[in-house]
Amino acid sequence: MKNEELTAPNEELEGKNETMAEGNAAAQNSSFLNLHSSFTAPEGVVLLLDKPLTWTSFDVVRKVKNALRIKKVGHAGTLDPLATGLLILCTGRKTKEIDLIQAQEKEYTGTFRLGETTPSFDLETAVDLVRPYAHLTAEQIAAATRPFIGTIQQTPPLFSAVKIDGQRAYELARNGQQAEIKAKTVEIKTFELTRIALPEIDFRVVCSKGTYIRSLARDLGQALGCGAHLTRLVRTRIGEFRVEDAYSLDAIEALRQPRPAGDPRPARPARPRTAPNRAGLQYFAALQADALAAQEHAAADAPDPKPAPPTGS
Repeated sequence: MKNEELTAPNEELEGKNETMAEGNAAAQNSSFLNLHSSFTAPEGVVLLLDKPLTWTSFDVVRKVKNALRIKKVGHAGTLDPLATGLLILCTGRKTKEIDLIQAQEKEYTGTFRLGETTPSFDLETAVDLVRPYAHLTAEQIAAATRPFIGTIQQTPPLFSAVKIDGQRAYELARNGQQAEIKAKTVEIKTFELTRIALPEIDFRVVCSKGTYIRSLARDLGQALGCGAHLTRLVRTRIGEFRVEDAYSLDAIEALRQPRPAGDPRPARPARPRTAPNRAGLQYFAALQADALAAQEHAAADAPDPKPAPPTGS
């Protein structure tokens, strides 16, 4: 009797749940449409994105253009393919604010690896020099960071977008050519170490526009006498804009609208993105493949887990 009495209320509850689910879906749809409208409005928006690893800044701009069908999009400060984190895009009339946003201070976190140097000062190129580092103490490493705090002269990496006689420096570097890059004035407001686990050290840096964290890795390594290079970099903040408030590219893709009725162009099937085999990513891709192979080998060599003992009845 109790089961029969419970049937009707349960059916009623299920009906209410379905109605609530439909209402939530409708609200989410409405929210997405409103969001899409704000992004595509002529007055434009300042759009915060969390750039994935191996994507160039232009890759992200092109993705947003295609997904939201926006003609006028620009980014407020390049982020290297091997860096992740906050990339700011401006659309429509907001593109006039790009220079203002670019001029604001930046915050980065990441990892330096001591005892090894690379020509690019990061993982774009292979290690070219190995030096001992185990003798260094935490106090010595911390002391070596202090001269870099304040207004300093910093020389950008040859593997950078700096222009030399109208040509990007990285184009010369990847062709094996050498060129002189002039030092420039930058300001490092904060340079703190958040973890020391030699050969790795984690850091947080707050700096001015134009600061190269890869150059900071090189300079710190030289100051310590062991060399260093950058192995991980995340941009966490530009001015008051924070990566915690940024959209993922998946969220932007979810806003993609169907083609308008009557559009003669055929719809193209969605294709998963693979990391491009462009210059500057081959060595990193090889490192990733080696790490994956090592993990698979370790998993294959691991002993089978012992079966759980039988439980008593």
